[in-house]
Amino acid sequence: MENFFKFKEHRTTFKTEVLAGVTTFLTMVYIVIVNPAILSAAGIPFDQVFMATIIAAVIGTLIMGVFAKYPIAVAPGMGLNAYFTSIVATQGLTYQAVLGTVFLAGLIIILLSLTSLRRRLIEAIPAPLKFGITAGIGLFIAFLGLKMAGIVQPNTDTLVTMGDLTQPVTALAIGGLVITLVLMARKVTGALFFGMVITAVGGIFFELLHFESIFSAPPVPTLIDLGESVRGVVGNSLYTVVFAFILVTIFDSTGTLVGVSEQGGFMKQGKLARTKSATLSDAFATTIGATLGTSPSCAYIESSAGVAAGGRTGLTSVVVAFLFLVSMFFSPAIGAIASLPAITAPILIIVGCFMMEGLAKINWRNFDDAFPAFIIILTMPLTSSIATGIALGFISYPILKIATGKWKEVHPLIFIFAVIFLVQIIFFPMH
Repeated sequence: MENFFKFKEHRTTFKTEVLAGVTTFLTMVYIVIVNPAILSAAGIPFDQVFMATIIAAVIGTLIMGVFAKYPIAVAPGMGLNAYFTSIVATQGLTYQAVLGTVFLAGLIIILLSLTSLRRRLIEAIPAPLKFGITAGIGLFIAFLGLKMAGIVQPNTDTLVTMGDLTQPVTALAIGGLVITLVLMARKVTGALFFGMVITAVGGIFFELLHFESIFSAPPVPTLIDLGESVRGVVGNSLYTVVFAFILVTIFDSTGTLVGVSEQGGFMKQGKLARTKSATLSDAFATTIGATLGTSPSCAYIESSAGVAAGGRTGLTSVVVAFLFLVSMFFSPAIGAIASLPAITAPILIIVGCFMMEGLAKINWRNFDDAFPAFIIILTMPLTSSIATGIALGFISYPILKIATGKWKEVHPLIFIFAVIFLVQIIFFPMH
C-alpha cells in the first residue's frame, strides 16, 4: 500500500489518510439520505435510489482513488437530482425516460473524457455562463428546500407566499436549519450530517419520526430497462435535457477537481496529472448510476474537508468508498429519516448557499456579461428547469456580444448552441 499510494512522496501516513477519508465521508454522507428523498418523489422506489446512490458513489470514488489516486470523492450531485424530479413532475414523463437521458449523458461524458473534447468544451463556455449556471442551480435547490419544509407555499395571487411556520414539520425544519447553520459557522466537521442527526432527534421527541428498525440486509439493486428508457428519450425528444445533464455534470466535476487539487497542491504549473482517469470517475459513476436508478454523479466539493484534514492520496477516497458500502446496512433508518422533509430540507437550503460563491467572480458592471448570468439565475428556479435557464443564457450571451461589437470574443460553439437552443425553445418548448 505504501508503494502504491506513495505516502512518503506525498508527506502523509496511513493514519492520516484514513482520518481524512472519515472526515470527507461525514461531510457528504447526507447524500445517502437526501438523494433518495428527492428522487423517490419522481416515482423511483426508495430502496432502488438508495442502492443506486451508494453504488454510483462507490464506483466513482474508487476509480478516483485507485486510478487517478486523488483524495476526491464522487457521488450523485445535488441540484441535478432536483432537476430530474422536476422534469418528471412538469413534463408528465416516466422516470425511466429521464433515466435514459442520464444514461446517454453519461456515455457522452465518457467519450468526451477519453478525448480532449471535454477540456475544449469547458474552455468554450464563457465564465459568466458557468457561474450563472452554478448559482441558478443553487437557487433552484434552495427553493425546493423551502417548499419541502413548508416555509414557502403556493399562492394564486403572488405565486408563492410564506407558509404556516407553526406547523410541526415546518417548525422542526426551521429549528434544524438554525442548528445546522450554527454548526457550519463554528466550522464543525460533518456539520450537515450532525445537523440532520440533531434534527432527527427532535423529530423523535415531537413524535414526527418513527423507526421500525435500524439495520437490515442491503436492498437488492434493480436494473432499469435501458431499451425502454432510451426509447423514451427519443420519443419525447429529450435532447435538451441530455445536454443540460452533460453540461452541468462536467462543470460541477471539473470545478471541484481543479479547486480541491489547487488546495492539496496537486496542480503542477497549471496542469493536473492523470486527468483522464479523474474525469472518467464521474462519467462511469453517472452511466452506471443511471442503469440502477439515480441522477448524474460528480466530484464533491466536500472532499476539501478531507484534504484539509491531511488527505493527499487515493487511499482517502478508498476509505470513503468503504464507508459508503457500510451505509448499505442502515437502509431502514435512512428511509425513515428521508421520509421527514424537516430533516433534509435544511441541507438543500444550505447547499444552495454554497453554490452562490461564483457570483462574486462575475463583472456585474459589464452588462453583456452580467445579463446572461442574471437570466440564467432568474429563470432556473422560476421555471423549475435547469435546461431552460441554460438555453436562455446561451441565447442572450452571443446576442449581446454582437450588439456591443465583441462577437470575436464568442467561441463558435456558443453560436451553434445558441441557434440549437433557439430552435428548441420556439418549436419544441418544454412546458
